[in-house]
Amino acid sequence: MEEVDVEPVITNIPAASHDKHLGFAWGPGDILVYETLYKASGSKRSPCTFIHEVRKDEDIYSPILRKLFNESHHIFVGLQTIGEDLPSKSKKPQFVSVSKNYRSVIRACMEELQQVAVSTKDSKLATEYGNQVSILLAIELIWNLCEVLFIDAAPAGSLLLHLLDWIRLHRADVDEKARDVLQSESPAEHCDYWDVVVSYVLQGRLEEARQMLVKQAMLHPASRNMYKLMDSLLSKMPFYKPGGTQPLAEFDVKWRHWHDEVDRCLQDGSFASNQHLELICKILVGDEDTLLTQKELLSTWYHFLVTRLLFCHPTVKATELHFYAQSCLTMFLDPRSTPEPLDSILLAAFEIDIHQVIKDCSIALNNWWFVAHITDLLDHCKLLKSHNLHFGSNLREFLLLEYASGLFTHHSLWQLAVDYFDHCSEFGRVYLELLIERVPLDTERKALKVLRICEQRQMSEQVRSICKIMAMRTLRNNRLGSALSWSIRAKDAALATLISERFLQDYCERGTFSDLDLIDNLGSAMLLSDRLTFLGKYREFHKLYGEKRFREAATLLLSLMTAKIAPRSFWMTLLTDALPLLEQKEVIFTANQTYELMYCLEELTSSLNTTAPSKDKPMQEDEVEKTKVELLRLAMARNLAIAIVKEGTVET
Repeated sequence: MEEVDVEPVITNIPAASHDKHLGFAWGPGDILVYETLYKASGSKRSPCTFIHEVRKDEDIYSPILRKLFNESHHIFVGLQTIGEDLPSKSKKPQFVSVSKNYRSVIRACMEELQQVAVSTKDSKLATEYGNQVSILLAIELIWNLCEVLFIDAAPAGSLLLHLLDWIRLHRADVDEKARDVLQSESPAEHCDYWDVVVSYVLQGRLEEARQMLVKQAMLHPASRNMYKLMDSLLSKMPFYKPGGTQPLAEFDVKWRHWHDEVDRCLQDGSFASNQHLELICKILVGDEDTLLTQKELLSTWYHFLVTRLLFCHPTVKATELHFYAQSCLTMFLDPRSTPEPLDSILLAAFEIDIHQVIKDCSIALNNWWFVAHITDLLDHCKLLKSHNLHFGSNLREFLLLEYASGLFTHHSLWQLAVDYFDHCSEFGRVYLELLIERVPLDTERKALKVLRICEQRQMSEQVRSICKIMAMRTLRNNRLGSALSWSIRAKDAALATLISERFLQDYCERGTFSDLDLIDNLGSAMLLSDRLTFLGKYREFHKLYGEKRFREAATLLLSLMTAKIAPRSFWMTLLTDALPLLEQKEVIFTANQTYELMYCLEELTSSLNTTAPSKDKPMQEDEVEKTKVELLRLAMARNLAIAIVKEGTVET
């Protein structure tokens, strides 16, 4: 597509003025704007302390439109599952059904917005909802036309029937007016009676027009023959029946015979005495000047187009529409007025220019929802295959990426965006990797949700990042068990070591372990770091001791020191834990094990003696340490003597 020659919309920022300097921080959907500390020479103004958020897509924050995004997401995901191997004839009805599902979601949201706009007492909100209704009306109008011309691609004959349905759906005001007329005391004398009859004729609803004319005929018995003739003309008008046995050429001949009959009635003045019936006869014959006098009832140039085709060119082909559309637009609009964006979009659709429709909609509409979904559907219909962009991605993927990036700025809709990225084969994963790291992890539940998404897609870097963030957050909140669990999921040895240290500190202060279930079930995860291994093994020692399996506990305790798994700072605690085992009546530590314990104690005391005494450490603590060492030496010496005697005694 060529560059857009349209002036961008100006957004006024309260902080901005001629003597202020602004800074920007760009996000995936929003921009933060703030005033910098820079001051122009001679400026005495005080800096502004506000940060302004400029939102690109305000619609995602509307609770009603959020339903549109949620419902259309399910339709989108379902569309991606339609098999590529199916023949195009089999897929076409499915694509039409998908299109109708999208339109039903648009209409449901539109009706809900209308109800809220009527019921709200806030005039500003009512205006806002009214604007959203207008936008959705335009979107559904465009989508429906795209469905008729591109997705269903109806042939000549059937095409006009689809266009008539399109007009009737979007010009429903005549039904409300007809209801008022029929509910009045004398419908035939109601001020809107003839407007309703003419509107029915303009929309090709000839049966309803005939029923209304019966009421007028009953009121004027003298003109009964004239009304009877009009009823005959209306009943005889042929309509093409798709799927029937009648060929299009035969229908065309039949229609021309009917048209000639109507023209004869007009020429011989059969309705000259009744201006209303004469007007209807001129409409039936397709008189352009007469049709243009009914601008108020037609209201739009595209209604004028469909009515003109109905009474002049009922076998029109899709490729011929652009000629009639352009001439109707020119005839209907005031020469001094310029077409609205909607007019340009519809005209591009009648010209069967899909890319121009998408381009104009991208400019005119206030979000990417419509262009992303209609482009995806058209791409599945193989109507956009030849159009690639210069920067590597095709048009469908580009628009889906833009739409999904906008969803990622919302606190809950970001989950929908994940599926859109999954179905963008070229850049979807890259976008997801970058944006998922920006999702605020407000709660552990949300973090687990994000983590599951990353794990399902083997996004290992993002998994590690999320786990590290949650581990540090829970550690700051002193939730050691949760922090350790997150660090293990992150496979971060340094972080696991840090948290294990905190567990050991906590044990030293309280004398018990917290989160025993987690530590007891570490399994192979304890091998992540030496400190975590020590924590797991030390807890295992406590379990063995609690189960009175003293020999196994003693062997494990000693191995923690001799294998240098235990940190030196924790040796005194381990040796103190050995004291009850040394004091047991039964010899638990062998002579060799006792020697190793003595060696560890001496190594610890020698290192303590070489370090300078701490000024912060109270003298009372030093005395306690000395007492512990003396008790340990005494217990080890006693245990060594008993062990030597026992091991040297030969049992008889």
